[in-house]
Amino acid sequence: MWRSNPTIIAAASPRTARLGAWLAGAALVVGGLLVVAGQPAHAREQAYAIPAPALDEPAHASSTTETAVFAGGCFWGVQGVFQHVRGVRQAVSGYAGGAAATAHYGMVGTGATGHAESVQIRYDPSVVSYGQLLQIYFSVAHDPTQLNRQGPDTGSQYRSTIFAENAQQQKIAAAYIAQLNKSGVYPAPLATTIEPLKGFYPAEGYHQNYLTLHPDSMYIVINDLPKVRNLQKMFASRYMAEPVLVR
Repeated sequence: MWRSNPTIIAAASPRTARLGAWLAGAALVVGGLLVVAGQPAHAREQAYAIPAPALDEPAHASSTTETAVFAGGCFWGVQGVFQHVRGVRQAVSGYAGGAAATAHYGMVGTGATGHAESVQIRYDPSVVSYGQLLQIYFSVAHDPTQLNRQGPDTGSQYRSTIFAENAQQQKIAAAYIAQLNKSGVYPAPLATTIEPLKGFYPAEGYHQNYLTLHPDSMYIVINDLPKVRNLQKMFASRYMAEPVLVR
């Protein structure tokens, strides 16, 4: 469950309350495995086998890394997934979509700041491309068909959004959304939006590396560890066991 650090407990309490309401009357333990609504907890995280993007940036060696910013629900799980992707040099939880003055957990949680909980991914383009990161994002990092929610979390701060840093990222993302909508893989049209990146603001320190530091948290067990398992299963060649942590 939640760790004993009072700062973390206080900060995470809104998420804890939502998870408690979500599970109320629907969870039990069978043989040591949490079961929710009659299914093992990991069954609640849907992963989609999707084609690679038809349009992508060309593979190239670079002396510098590039960055991508994605929002897809709680940043704990999205960060945790990309910290296990080969070619990712750092994945930082934070806020994007709003002003610097409101980039604080308590304010973002009101849903009135324009921010979304987001993850900034710094990656080596000679190892993994922007389109390949998008494929993981749409496949295992979150459910892109959900509008302004993921799992027990609701509100525009949990929206599915790609924050494009430049015209190339915007073009690749838009083409991929159109491609996936035509593929018939998903049960509903994608709710993912594309917004220009106006700024990224790292989240408070206690949010960084949360999946790795708190693997026994009920929220992480139900909502986020299954995403990492799905990454390992569906993108085995891109998975790395040792996460790249924020120092």
